[in-house]
Amino acid sequence: MKPSFIALALMAGIAACNAPAESTVESDSAQTQAPKGADLFADLGGENSGPIHTQRRGDTLAVSGYDVVSYFTGDAAPVEGTREFTVRYLGFDYRFASEGNAQAFIEDPAKYAPAYGGYCAWAIGANNALAPGDPQVYEIVDGTLYLNYDEDVQARWEKDIPGFIESGDENYRTHAPDEHFKG
Repeated sequence: MKPSFIALALMAGIAACNAPAESTVESDSAQTQAPKGADLFADLGGENSGPIHTQRRGDTLAVSGYDVVSYFTGDAAPVEGTREFTVRYLGFDYRFASEGNAQAFIEDPAKYAPAYGGYCAWAIGANNALAPGDPQVYEIVDGTLYLNYDEDVQARWEKDIPGFIESGDENYRTHAPDEHFKG
């Protein structure tokens, strides 16, 4: 790769993390749409108090379908969930790889749901901006799952995790539940 291509790719990633929240086009994709009520393993109800990251505005699939309990099981890497074990929480659908993981989430969803609705922890902490969180770029801090945009952004976040969490906790509360990143 040429150095200029790498620089452009890095700048595009930084721009995404610095982009303000905006509307995006709604999706008709069956892969990211909510299953019908009868297809849910469980519906925990509730209303979200902040934005939850989905691929497109109007989608309900949280964390790109990754099993949020799998982050806490000590396995080598998080795994994707299946439609069979879909649990609706705060109006969004979380998928699980097993009935046991779905049950663990049902017992304590706040323990497993990612901070900042799955948005990039660095972007919300450093810039008060909504940027997608990559389910494969994460860290668990004091029992809370944090996602980041990519590995370069995560490296920045790791330079002051307590500071970014403190500002992220404050900043996230300023975003409306219906906000969505510009994508």
